[in-house]
Amino acid sequence: MNYPGYVKDVKKIAVLRANALGDFVVTLPALHALRATYPYAEIVLLGKPWHQEFLVRGRTPIDRVIIVPVKKGIRNEEDRAEDTNDVKAFFERMRKEQFDIAISFQGYGISANPFLKQLGAKLTVGSWTKEAERVDRFIQYYYYQPEVLRYLEIVKLIGAVTHETEPRLSVLESDKNEIREIMSYLGGKPYVLINPVANDNRRMWPWENYIRLADSLRQDGIEVLFTGSEADRMIADTIINGMQHQAINACGVSIGGLAALASSASLMVSPDTGPLHVAQAVQCPTVGIYWAPNAINWAPLNRRIHRPVISWKMECPYCGIIPNDPYPFEPSSTTCRHEISFVRDITVDQVYRAAEELLQTSMDKKVRQKEFVYH
Repeated sequence: MNYPGYVKDVKKIAVLRANALGDFVVTLPALHALRATYPYAEIVLLGKPWHQEFLVRGRTPIDRVIIVPVKKGIRNEEDRAEDTNDVKAFFERMRKEQFDIAISFQGYGISANPFLKQLGAKLTVGSWTKEAERVDRFIQYYYYQPEVLRYLEIVKLIGAVTHETEPRLSVLESDKNEIREIMSYLGGKPYVLINPVANDNRRMWPWENYIRLADSLRQDGIEVLFTGSEADRMIADTIINGMQHQAINACGVSIGGLAALASSASLMVSPDTGPLHVAQAVQCPTVGIYWAPNAINWAPLNRRIHRPVISWKMECPYCGIIPNDPYPFEPSSTTCRHEISFVRDITVDQVYRAAEELLQTSMDKKVRQKEFVYH
């Protein structure tokens, strides 16, 4: 069925999303809608090097990744400056691609829309705000909206619709092979993933809380694995060394390996960060730790297997400023820049109760499945 806005004879679609892991995962329902609506079109992500490594064919609806050069407002890198020759050469290559549609899933249009127009696509689609150039089809950008729904609204402009609003990632055989040794060690025991680190200290829960939480879960007979990047290994070791019980440091697995671990886990506990979104995308139950303004945009839409635990403490304890204007933690001359946890008032008991509830539901489901098989 062709919905209003549907574009005929589409062979190639470019999607701009050159940022972080969680930023990509929330676009998955929209990408699946694109694939369902334009089944024969090639979907090309304009992204970062990590996208090219992770988004192998079969994992998502993305067919191919083209790496965007470093460019202010599009792909920012702390250790690299924009090279005008690289940018010029990139746009020359993109015009030769002959995209039928170019879609921006990035920002509110000020940087993305001029970028999109230089791709040479027949049709441009994205967000718009009064400070931005207009693209051919757009929705007006309003910050406080669940990110998943934002991108579904954008692709609806070209007739792509879906009833699925939950991100979905496929776990590949190579992902399972990566964690085979860990799974063999666990021997089929139920386990929980704890991901204690986020890129922004303001979204992080105090590390000492994870010690109490992990010990409580171990006392319940559940194995605990700490996840994160290789750079997070020392933090995980510090938490584990403070525990009364043993836990496993699984930091350093790839994103695919993390997806495989999460797909078999009973639960993940994490602050609002990329690995939490990966777990949600493989239907792992999650307890997410959120600051209230961020929960509006980034918390999962369903409560069947997800529990956001939310801090409603707005003021910075150092300066008293509430840093949510114009957007949460957005730098400005009047905004707090103190990198202290804004979720520190969430208690261990709150998180444990949410985890216990989901774990009990998960265990009950497994028992019912066994009873169905045997009776």
